[in-house]
Amino acid sequence: MDQQEYAAGTVRVPGGTSDGRTGGAGRGATDACVAVRGGRPGAAPAGRSTGAAPLSRQEPAGLDATPDPGLLRLAGWFAAAGDEGAHDLFAAAFGLYGARHFGARHTAGATGPDGCEDVSWWHGPSVHAPAAPAGREARPLPGLRRARRTGEAAAPDTAAGGRRGRHRRPEPAGAPAAPQESPAAAERRIAARLLLAHPLVTAAGPHGDGFPLIRRHRDWLTERFAALLGYRLVVGPWHARLCKAGLGPGGDRRLERPGTGTPFTPGEYAQLAVVLSVLVDAPEQLPLGQLVAAVRAAAPVPAGHPEADLAAALAVLTEWQVLSATGSGLDTLDPTALLTVDRELARAVPAGPPALAACAEDLVRRAADALPGTVVRRRLAETPVVLLDDLTPEQRSWLLEHRHAEAETFAGFLGLDAEIRTEGVALLDPADELTDLVPAGAGTLARAALLLVEHLVEELRPLPGEPAAGAVPIPDALIDGALGDIADEYGLRAGWRRDYLADRTALRRDALDLLARMGLISRTPRGTYPPGWLLRAPAARYAPEAELLPAPGTGRHSRPDRDGGPGRAEAPERTDRPHRQGHGEPLIPAPSRSRSERQQGLPA
Repeated sequence: MDQQEYAAGTVRVPGGTSDGRTGGAGRGATDACVAVRGGRPGAAPAGRSTGAAPLSRQEPAGLDATPDPGLLRLAGWFAAAGDEGAHDLFAAAFGLYGARHFGARHTAGATGPDGCEDVSWWHGPSVHAPAAPAGREARPLPGLRRARRTGEAAAPDTAAGGRRGRHRRPEPAGAPAAPQESPAAAERRIAARLLLAHPLVTAAGPHGDGFPLIRRHRDWLTERFAALLGYRLVVGPWHARLCKAGLGPGGDRRLERPGTGTPFTPGEYAQLAVVLSVLVDAPEQLPLGQLVAAVRAAAPVPAGHPEADLAAALAVLTEWQVLSATGSGLDTLDPTALLTVDRELARAVPAGPPALAACAEDLVRRAADALPGTVVRRRLAETPVVLLDDLTPEQRSWLLEHRHAEAETFAGFLGLDAEIRTEGVALLDPADELTDLVPAGAGTLARAALLLVEHLVEELRPLPGEPAAGAVPIPDALIDGALGDIADEYGLRAGWRRDYLADRTALRRDALDLLARMGLISRTPRGTYPPGWLLRAPAARYAPEAELLPAPGTGRHSRPDRDGGPGRAEAPERTDRPHRQGHGEPLIPAPSRSRSERQQGLPA
């Protein structure tokens, strides 16, 4: 049914107001996805008046419909998958993940490509910012000098500003004013960024303030997302759903438990699919005990912790506003708690049907399958960085040919700046908002991860003249030694979390996981033994810039070698070199010293 026709027939939501901000965010919305079947024939859509008494005065109806078979099939695939496979399957079947981009580039206020296309990330500009010493607050100027300078600033009568003295240097010319952007273009960009960060937006949800912009520009947004990324956008009266495609195997997107941030397990994904298979045709209100019974009858109880898995699934459905309950019934799984179900929002959660897929791996592959240009655009829009080595030959050729045009396209569509390097392209967010990860440097884990990647880059970065690969192997012992030094040096002094300081294994696991999700490191290819990690070239953005020293043996004070030619200068013996393998000495805050030693060929 056309969404305009459906919206025109909506009436007051029982138990809420006419704008739908109470009583269910998705009530009255159109059927957003084709992954699940529609409502039963003759059933009134949620939110429409049927002439009966309000639901708050009715007894909850029974669950007389059979669960959706496609979602039950999906639940079986989740239950049989491993952790990484379940995450990939979730991204393919639901597409409920946010975009992930680095923050602003090294040049403040820059827009468009930065002119470093022929430079490697290993040796290019860096966003590394060492801690600056606390500066004094500027004191006001006393007397006539203060009055004169204040007056000059307030009423300049020359191009440089104020009355120019003999020895006063001219003020730098201001930057040319940027062309004024129309309010409609700014609103469309805000709406597009919101949908890319949150593919499911409800009028009553945490991002409801942006929902009117999506409604206002829905035609333009629908056309633009379909043309650029192949995404389908459906906008109803009370919700908007951007149906994203999957990112393929290893896409590194996952669902996390509300509150704790821990990743979903295959059992929790399976319970989520089973609950949705029941809710798509459930009555608008029903007791929690009746829902639990229907879920258990729909599919066999999976191995593991079924009660905890069901609680996690109900919690995330509550966060998506598919379910709401009175009191704390969902937290305690109280069977008498009365649930309110938003059926239309439940049908909007799945992004695509698994009917055409033969297995879970086939669904992951089908969801990411598209033309080379569309695949590259999706990676540019969703991931922090796109390396040429990660693309197929057709995709690589397309990116090299269209990278400048795509930089302009995404600058206008999403307000992202392109950072082009010899290894690939990264789209940066000047506002540092378009990411689903914690801001860089915020919290114990983020700070430890950035210090670790800084140290790894300084130790492993290829020297000028060496082959600059897109990724280099990381010795496993280097990770342990660097994290030990970092924790000893910064942990207690900076007030890091004591659980991480006490459990270095957990610190290592979570720091590497965060860096992998940022796209700064990656796992070695499958089949590599022993498995390990690779340091990717974009990691050098977060380390001090490489010091390109002159070739050894060419200075005035160089001593001749045995053959009478110029030799390298004799260096004093170093006794302050830190032990990278152990935990006993602090990390010396001058990592470039080890690089100069490597460049000059000094012994360790």
